[in-house]
Amino acid sequence: MNVSLTTQELIREKMLANIDIDKVEYLVDDYSKLIELLSKTFYALFSDNKYKLTTQEQEKSIEMIADEITGFGPLRELMEDESISDIMVNGPEKIFIERYGLITLTNRRFINNTQLTDITKRLMQRVNRRIDEGRPLADARLIDGSRINAAISPITLDGTSLSIRKFSKNKRKLEDLVDMGAMSSDMANFLIISASCRVNIIISGGTGSGKTTLLNALSKYISENERVITLEDAAELNLEQPHVVRMETRLAGVENTGQITMRDLVINSLRMRPDRIIIGECRGEETFEMLQAMNTGHNGSMSTLHANTPRDAIARLESMIMMGPVNMPIFTIRRNIASAINLIVQVSRMNDGSRKIRNISEIMGMEGENIVLQDIFSFKPIKERDQQGKIQGEFINHGLLSRSSVRISAEIYNLSNELSSIFSAVEK
Repeated sequence: MNVSLTTQELIREKMLANIDIDKVEYLVDDYSKLIELLSKTFYALFSDNKYKLTTQEQEKSIEMIADEITGFGPLRELMEDESISDIMVNGPEKIFIERYGLITLTNRRFINNTQLTDITKRLMQRVNRRIDEGRPLADARLIDGSRINAAISPITLDGTSLSIRKFSKNKRKLEDLVDMGAMSSDMANFLIISASCRVNIIISGGTGSGKTTLLNALSKYISENERVITLEDAAELNLEQPHVVRMETRLAGVENTGQITMRDLVINSLRMRPDRIIIGECRGEETFEMLQAMNTGHNGSMSTLHANTPRDAIARLESMIMMGPVNMPIFTIRRNIASAINLIVQVSRMNDGSRKIRNISEIMGMEGENIVLQDIFSFKPIKERDQQGKIQGEFINHGLLSRSSVRISAEIYNLSNELSSIFSAVEK
């Protein structure tokens, strides 16, 4: 729209002053009727066309108000674009997106920080979250499943910050990840067997590396006969099995009461007769309870955490257990980790935007006071890139030790032949 920001601001102020948003919100899901209603108000207020707007500019001005009322303002088309996975707003003038793993600056913007903050508050109000100067940070799950994090003044110095992780309607399968070059077919088959025969798995990686995508893909191979409980801060997992209980943490209310932490959910889930417990992300004092669950018959449990390598993931688990109420020596902590977790799957977002599984490593127990890690698969990049600038490399199959817990579990679930076929070439 070629209308100046000053004119847009004046139109917005006058329109919103003459509209009771609470009374027109019922039209949020009927965009055409909302446009029709707003058009009547617009042409009544600006019948003299003192701003010298063309017909197209008038229509765009009406759409601007409609987009704000429906929730996302200038972000609406970005939210509707399924190729975009993340939207990041750094103040009113800078809107970034992530598309196919690459982050770019868009030509979109808000009129001013007031509009951005008003839209942010309205988005939070619709999901019963509060954000204001007294509570300038908020995290929520939107109605469509997208995750939103917001920060406003006085915490942010250059305008309101908004981060939206869009909910993907297309659930990726392991086969899709193979086709995308994220892993080899041998790695996918190994993970299918591991998930099917109830191996305890931690998926490790950085922000936006695809941890939850992989966790969702692995969940497909959980038996329909199992009772599964999923625990998340913001619900993203979408299991297809019939016997699933989904639970979500809750922030404290206005009076600082009613908070339900991840640790509360883990402790409660153990009383719900689960076969498996899946924790969307392990990040604090709930870690010890998660390991206890894995060690007490809830085989096949899974979680994700933020770490850069499998060894770093172990160090992170140690640190998170120390954050909890249980006081244990480091040797005991490591022994608990070694007996509870079987596999660590390391995922990374490469600098070309692609996602790769860098390592699938098995915890083989303790050697002295240290946890022993054994690589089963790894990705070895090469210097040369392809014509599109994408990273090339080789997924290496290192083989599986005879005392592997995956091998033992595969025998129990009658999957030994399938497992052996994956490693037959390297074990000859």
